[in-house]
Amino acid sequence: MGIETQLRQGLEELGIEVSDDGLKSILQYQALLLKWNKVTNLTAITEPELVVSHHLLDAFAVNPFIAGHRVLDVGSGGGLPGIPLALVNPDKDFILLDPNGKKTRFMTQAKIELGLSNVEVIQSRVEDHQGLYDHVISRAFRHLSGFVECCGRLLTVEGSLLAMKGPDYEQEQEEMTVSDYTMVVHHLAVPGLQAERCLIEIKPMSTEKVQKSIP
Repeated sequence: MGIETQLRQGLEELGIEVSDDGLKSILQYQALLLKWNKVTNLTAITEPELVVSHHLLDAFAVNPFIAGHRVLDVGSGGGLPGIPLALVNPDKDFILLDPNGKKTRFMTQAKIELGLSNVEVIQSRVEDHQGLYDHVISRAFRHLSGFVECCGRLLTVEGSLLAMKGPDYEQEQEEMTVSDYTMVVHHLAVPGLQAERCLIEIKPMSTEKVQKSIP
């Protein structure tokens, strides 16, 4: 199976409709990721088929949970999941945040070559970043508590934190030290990926309580 067929079938399984031009843009991003990866450490995965399943379709699997308009991708690295999501959501704004200059240069180049007017790339640590977002999403945070403590302050009143996780989430969930948040675990079926994947949706119970619990 070619990667175009693999990608097309995976998108169909996820219920995401893209035009032929849209499909070409997604494949162009994949090619850019692998090209830049030869000189910049963007991903440990170098086989095109695995990039489709482990990165692209993994990112697209969370698309149903992107309901808001303004999305912050924390620790975006190679632009994941922000760039794939921006490609299929031209009506939403995606801010890609990473402290690494080499990675932000790649994301900026990808934005230019893909013509993504709905993407903004910022080189910064999340601790130094200011703003309000409908969603803050990340694949990079190692622990849920750290994600909530660091990023809860960046949410709008109705906003949510979206943590993309593997099978180790249960221990992190048990070790959560930040209260006043609700947590829902959504199990994801990623086409071509046998490993367990889930999205943990975390919402503040109230603005007043968040202000007390997040300095």
